[in-house]
Amino acid sequence: MLNQEQIKHVAKLSKLSYTDDELNNFVPDFGRIIDMVEQLQGVDTEGVKPTYHGNQLINVLREDKAIKRNKTEELLKNAPLSEGGFILVPAILESGEV
Repeated sequence: MLNQEQIKHVAKLSKLSYTDDELNNFVPDFGRIIDMVEQLQGVDTEGVKPTYHGNQLINVLREDKAIKRNKTEELLKNAPLSEGGFILVPAILESGEV
């Protein structure tokens, strides 16, 4: 069973944050989720073919076609910040331990 400190560590790595009350409620729930996954580990799947899709459809997607368009200005109008034809986004790099 995971404790609060371990869950806080995983949450930090996942860039999630919890209040102490949320954490107190989440620890037992998370433990039940882990227990259910462990139960699945015990299921005998020997000889069972893998199922990749819930149906047998072959290809229901449209053909992928490249279309040459120059709609940069229209695209950049939707961005909160842009510069030199590029969309500016905040940096997400962090220094320190991971």
